[in-house]
Amino acid sequence: MSDHMDCNRENDCHYLARSIQSTNNTNAGSGPMTDVATNSPHIASAYKDGWSPYGLCSSPPARRKVCPSTFSTATDRFIPCRAPLDTKFSNFLLSNYGDVHDCESSPSRQDYMNTLKQSVLEGQADAMVLPLRPRETADQPTGESFTSFLSSENGSMKRRRTTRFIPKSPDKILDAPDLVDDYYLNLLDWSKSNILAVALRQSVFLWNASNGAAHKLMETSGRGNIVTSLAWGDVPSGNTLAVGTHFSEVQLWDVTTGTVIRQMGGHRSRVSSMSWNGQIVSSGSRDSTIHNHDVRARDHQVAELIGHTQEVCGLKWSPQGTQLASGGNDNILNIWESRRNQSKFSIARHQAAVKALAWCPFHSNLLASGGGTADRKICLWNTSNGQCMNEVDTKSQVCAVQWSTHDRELVSSHGFTHNQLILWRYAGRGRVHKVVELTGHQARVLHMAQSPDGTTIVSAAADETLRFWRILGSPTRSAAKLKMEHSSRGLLGANCIR
Repeated sequence: MSDHMDCNRENDCHYLARSIQSTNNTNAGSGPMTDVATNSPHIASAYKDGWSPYGLCSSPPARRKVCPSTFSTATDRFIPCRAPLDTKFSNFLLSNYGDVHDCESSPSRQDYMNTLKQSVLEGQADAMVLPLRPRETADQPTGESFTSFLSSENGSMKRRRTTRFIPKSPDKILDAPDLVDDYYLNLLDWSKSNILAVALRQSVFLWNASNGAAHKLMETSGRGNIVTSLAWGDVPSGNTLAVGTHFSEVQLWDVTTGTVIRQMGGHRSRVSSMSWNGQIVSSGSRDSTIHNHDVRARDHQVAELIGHTQEVCGLKWSPQGTQLASGGNDNILNIWESRRNQSKFSIARHQAAVKALAWCPFHSNLLASGGGTADRKICLWNTSNGQCMNEVDTKSQVCAVQWSTHDRELVSSHGFTHNQLILWRYAGRGRVHKVVELTGHQARVLHMAQSPDGTTIVSAAADETLRFWRILGSPTRSAAKLKMEHSSRGLLGANCIR
């Protein structure tokens, strides 16, 4: 036991002597280690008591030859790791240390400084200039560092997503004269073949978004027989357009040949909303009923859904084709299942007409609905159990809602009082956060449609203009490329759609 302790002491003294010699050589060139020892009065007295740098042994140990590379890698002094160092805060501590402590003279001043440190420095008031943290190896990360790495990566991804370029001005403006100012109608739709259809009183015009060409497809007969709703077919070619009229008729048009395919009656009042589900087109009317039409059958009406007491102004099939959402002027939201004539849920949460309806493309049972002027709320529903996950007061009449097909975002258009568009980010579990508000329309924004590539929203307002907003994310274009495209194009001159 004694031999072991003496050996340890001998080794400690040996390394101490080497450190003293290294320090002396660095500061004064070169010199024997005994000179350094004898020049110090404390060490000289220790020599008189029989102490030596080599322990209590009478003779020094055999000196080993040490190559210069050994001294270059010796860890005989502390070198701080600057990776976790906050240089700005450290500079503040070094340069203002005296000033900070001089002003802490009174208790009130001390309380003020503590409050200021807590709010501004966010818990860094006790931070050190050089944090003494062990350096982590890159090949063997600890669990904590790996978790921090994942959180930092997720944070950077979120920052990149939030900093996506969103233009505040429309990409293009089209004049739409004679656009009917009626909240309960649905006069705009964009096909999968990139053809935009818009109803202007008794006529339907088509605008090709690829080349900018526009032409009139049809015009209704009979005075006052305005077009009240439009809906493109679900087929990828997108050549069939359903047109609802004020005289309670549903017409199917082939836009390639410009001819009417068939005319389907059954309603007793105007057809104000329509939605496709494969070969089935559903129509909602002011007579408060919903009709399902099979366009292949001779007897086209295959179902009549009764669940509203006033005009059905909102109608939308889910992407899976299993559920149908309908909203009416009676403030009722109904959820229907396919092949059933009884509503699954009848919800009376909104305080005004429910026209804005949109199914989420990445959650099969998530529905967004918006209410009119007396309500002004967007509600998000879990249609599997009929529960409202969240509601947001938008402060304006909600006219339309569109989900993004690429990102977890949705766009809403509004009427009285602000006539704006709002881009929202979906945060999960029904929570949404406002990203940006887009203004420019001079009257309520009644209708919205989304381009087939999922990057552009077109809005139609009572100011008789169509505005194209390139505000949605793109899987093939980066933020820098979108910004460059928008700046190069700028605000194009207003053209008339007809």
